Amino acid sequence: MSYSLNHFSIRTTDIDATRVFYESVLGLTVGPRPPFPFPGLWMYNGDHGSVVNAMVHVIGIDLNDPEGLKKYLGDRDLSTLHGTGAVDHIALMATGLADMLAHLKKLNVPCRERTVPSIGLHQIFLDDPQGVVIELNYPADEKTSLDAAA
Repeated sequence: MSYSLNHFSIRTTDIDATRVFYESVLGLTVGPRPPFPFPGLWMYNGDHGSVVNAMVHVIGIDLNDPEGLKKYLGDRDLSTLHGTGAVDHIALMATGLADMLAHLKKLNVPCRERTVPSIGLHQIFLDDPQGVVIELNYPADEKTSLDAAA
């Protein structure tokens, strides 16, 4: 057997803030989504023609009508929906470190950086509007080149 990450889902009472974060920070776009009995968005990385590219499933919580979500995915206590809970973070491989750092600075999105030299990765950690930690992994030589140019 083999596996690869298909998508991750975020439950939120603020669909718009979540959409804006994933659009503006990661460049994902809203695409087709099945007609589930609760509000939400599917955020795509690439072509909207394939659901394989629907990387982030935003699950909207309608506080005035939560029954569709409760029946479909089950109920969750709103107080548990901040941060990553038992999941520490979601990691994505990336390229274009200098561009991303400039992009984050322009958007005033704080981040934390770490380099793991033993495996050749430079990491950026950011928090989405729900406090979910997103880790972007870049080749460490991109960081070395960036530091040398400074």
